[in-house]
Amino acid sequence: MKIAVVTDSNSGITQKQAEEMGIFVLPMPFMIDGETYFEDITLTQEEFYRRLGEDADISTSQPAPDSVTSLWDRVLTEYDEIVHIPMSSGLSSSYETAAMLAADETYLGKVFVVDNQRISVTQEQSVKDALLLISRGADGAGVKKRLEETKFDSVIFITVDTLKYLKKGGRITPAAAALGTLLKLKPVLIILGEKLDAFAKARTMKQAKSMMLAAIQKELDTRLSDSECQDTHLAVAHTQNEEAAKEFMAEILARYPKADCHIAPLSLSISCHIGPGSLAVTATRKLVEEHEKASEASV
Repeated sequence: MKIAVVTDSNSGITQKQAEEMGIFVLPMPFMIDGETYFEDITLTQEEFYRRLGEDADISTSQPAPDSVTSLWDRVLTEYDEIVHIPMSSGLSSSYETAAMLAADETYLGKVFVVDNQRISVTQEQSVKDALLLISRGADGAGVKKRLEETKFDSVIFITVDTLKYLKKGGRITPAAAALGTLLKLKPVLIILGEKLDAFAKARTMKQAKSMMLAAIQKELDTRLSDSECQDTHLAVAHTQNEEAAKEFMAEILARYPKADCHIAPLSLSISCHIGPGSLAVTATRKLVEEHEKASEASV
């Protein structure tokens, strides 16, 4: 049985990377000053940030139903089943739409839509986990079940450089944004499961990074049960802030020398709400199956 993995560009996976990984990525649509663009198709990261800096009116949308089914139809000419991993159902209606489409008799038993409650770098990890599970013999239903069982084994902490975009998107009031700007606050946000919430307030980026590292350590000590970070994937993510991300990763690796960690840009769907200059750290528990594969490889 051939099983394909489909995700959307909220995962941060580019079309080129998708081809290299052997998966399929739905481009997310963006409305910019009334015109529709598609991430990594007609909208590059550079163009996005240029328009954001020009104060263009930018909003996100979910893929149109016919673009989803058209991709499924094309994939199913070569594959028997599809595991479809959209962004968190708490942050978009993409999951509900895909689940409704998959309930049609055309796709019943062929397309398995995963409510994995993840986005950006953690959603990318879900794609990698799906590929691992498929390589170990899981079918579409089995992959869906496993990814939904482990959906809360992940967290993202983000600090933003400016309150401008949180205010513009209505996530904070103009009065709170004005006060925060006056006090030079750097809010730290958390994405855990289906919600993007406020977590803490810092006065400097250095303090914000310390807060995020302390928060990650608490997650490792408690929910993830991995104090030394040997069984957890870490990642540093950013919005147009790569040099700072490299410095932050060096701090993390000095603290967790046994950890694996990489750098990735946050997906544009997050960037349009928080603006450039942000930093994030993510932690995702490794699947048991990953340890089993590593053990087999060492024998």
